[in-house]
Amino acid sequence: MSSKQTVYTHGHHESVLRSHRWRTAENSAAHLLPHLDPGQSLLDVGCGPGTITADLATRVRAVTAVETSEDALAPARQEIAARGVDNVSFAVGDVHALDVPDGAFDVVHAHQVLQHVADPVRALREMRRVCAPGGVVAARDSDYAGFVWYPEVPELTEWLALYRILARANGGEPDAGRRLLSWARQAGFTDVTATSSTWCFATPADRAWWGGMWADRILDSAIARQAVDGGHATRADLERISAAWRAWAADEDGWISLVHGEIVCRA
Repeated sequence: MSSKQTVYTHGHHESVLRSHRWRTAENSAAHLLPHLDPGQSLLDVGCGPGTITADLATRVRAVTAVETSEDALAPARQEIAARGVDNVSFAVGDVHALDVPDGAFDVVHAHQVLQHVADPVRALREMRRVCAPGGVVAARDSDYAGFVWYPEVPELTEWLALYRILARANGGEPDAGRRLLSWARQAGFTDVTATSSTWCFATPADRAWWGGMWADRILDSAIARQAVDGGHATRADLERISAAWRAWAADEDGWISLVHGEIVCRA
């Protein structure tokens, strides 16, 4: 891992991958889909477990999926193999310094990546470098300060404050969504379309999945270790937050909306 990489706040616990495997091109990359065609090559930076990658691969000629280590690539390899997708290759790399020739890809995509890197402007410059002239660089990132929910459970407010502290302690920017346009302009892009979209969880099934996932994640993922080891929370605090997520999920009035910033840039 390059010194330019941050510590990945979430880690790769099952509860994290459970969340990431829910993501599809339709619910997480809709801003990019109108710009794809079957003849393109695409670089998917920070591919995670590969569900979005596999979807994108059905829309273009070839995809290269990049992660920071072979261990991080393993879930994507499994997903791609399970789906029988045959136009995806894999590489280990750092978005700050990709081992890729200039202009090698028609499309460069990153989902929930720039919020975790040490230098998002440098990362976008590198994404621009490896994109062919006239090609597309696209990114989408959460904006945690824009998350809203009901009922207004105090422990969920505590959860949000804790997560933002941990992410920044690791060198990331949890409120990245609102900054994408600014970062793209600093990276030298002049043709940028900036939009936003949300994930909303309000049905009983959706609340049970999202609330249950975070109830587990706050206790068992890397976030829990970082919170306790860093002196930001006690185990008892995390158990209270976990219980609050389960209570919120069981509440018939429960609703949450998670805002994301998006950019589509012409190289």
